[in-house]
Amino acid sequence: MKYTITLQWSDEDKCFVVSLPDFTNINQPCTHGKTYSEALQNAKELIEILIELAIEKNEPLPKYKPYYYGKISE
Repeated sequence: MKYTITLQWSDEDKCFVVSLPDFTNINQPCTHGKTYSEALQNAKELIEILIELAIEKNEPLPKYKPYYYGKISE
């Protein structure tokens, strides 16, 4: 399964914060890490947990929505 993971440095929090835009039922940003690698790993683990919870509750999984950043030219 594909899901978008957005990592961004936060000067205020002094860490990388993570958003999962495909998961609209959780607060964003939803996890963080002191390093880029740690934040990415935390995001992957959280996605696994969110998928497991959705399956347990018999809820549909979020649909992947392509995320574009910047200008798109034709």
